[in-house]
Amino acid sequence: MEFTEEQKLFTEIVQKAWEDADFKRELVVNPVATIEKLIGKKLNLPEGKTLVVRDQTDESAIYINIPVAASHSTDKQLSEEQLEAVAGGLQTIAIWPPISVVPKWPPIICFPPGPEPEKF
Repeated sequence: MEFTEEQKLFTEIVQKAWEDADFKRELVVNPVATIEKLIGKKLNLPEGKTLVVRDQTDESAIYINIPVAASHSTDKQLSEEQLEAVAGGLQTIAIWPPISVVPKWPPIICFPPGPEPEKF
C-alpha cells in the first residue's frame, strides 16, 4: 500500500511534534506558518478553511473529535459511483497512521474536505 503525499506529511508533522517541544508549541499556535516553514512552500488550504491543531498528548485525558454533522435530507440519493462501491464492496482497507507510530491515544486530526481521491 502506498501513502499519499498528504499522509506522508501528516506522519512527518506528528513525529516532529512528538520529538520537538518547540515545534509542537509553534504548530498549535500557528499551524499554517509552522507547516509552511517545515515543508518550505505555501500550504494549499481550500478557500475559507482554517487548520486547527490541538495538542492531545496528555495521557491523563481522553479526546473526542466531533466532526461536522451529515446532512439529513431525505431527497438525497447515492450517485452511480457510490451505488457501485456499495454493491461491489471496498477494494482497499487502510490503517492510518501506520500501527508502528500509533501512541496510546493517537491525535485525531481531520483534514478539510479536498479533491476526490484517485480511483483505482
